[in-house]
Parts: sequence; C-alpha cells; structure tokens
Amino acid sequence: QAQLMESGGGSVQAGGSLRLSCTASGTAFSLTDNVMGWYRRVLPGKRRELVAVMSSSGNTNYGDSVKGRFTVSRDNAKNTVDLAMNNLKPEDTAVYYCSLVDRSTANFWGQGTQVTVSS
Repeated sequence: QAQLMESGGGSVQAGGSLRLSCTASGTAFSLTDNVMGWYRRVLPGKRRELVAVMSSSGNTNYGDSVKGRFTVSRDNAKNTVDLAMNNLKPEDTAVYYCSLVDRSTANFWGQGTQVTVSS
C-alpha cells in the first residue's frame, strides 16, 4: 500500500515554469523497486495521459507532448518524485496526478493538483 501527497501547481502564464512534488509513504514493498511519476487529465471524464515517469533504477518515459520541456526526477531515499515544467503552454492546463506502480503492478494515485497556463 502507498499514499501519495502532492504539492506545487497553480497558475502561470505561457512560457513560464512550475514545479510539482510528490512524497510517497506506505509499506516497504510498495516503496521499493517501483515506478513513480506523473499523469494528467485535461478534461473531466477523459482518460489520464502520461506526462513522465521514472523507475527506481532511473529509467524514464515521457509523453510526446512534454519531451524537451518537462523533467522528472526522484529521490529514492526520500520517496519523492518531482516534475520540473518549463516553457508551459495553455494546452498543458490539466489536473496533474502523482502515480506509483509497485512490483505487484498495483497502481496508487495522489489526489491531483491543478495546473493552469494562460495565454
């Protein structure tokens, strides 16, 4: 089991930057050898889409629309994952969710944090 607590987000103008942070807590099983990262939901009722994830070993995967602008990083000792978002665009406006997938492929989610980019 894992619980995820997000921070950051807010409103920014196009071209600006924001940083999201997520701290995980829970069982040792879920907190080791996992994949942590970020998804977003652009509109209510739509499927969450991949933003960026990183495994415990450092492998990363980014959504096509954020490559070159967003950077995911994590601190395994602190069970945290961050998302640095640069050159933000209005189409990045969404609710961003922290995600953790453990070795049993159980998927845990944070409560979500709003990011709004104005033109």
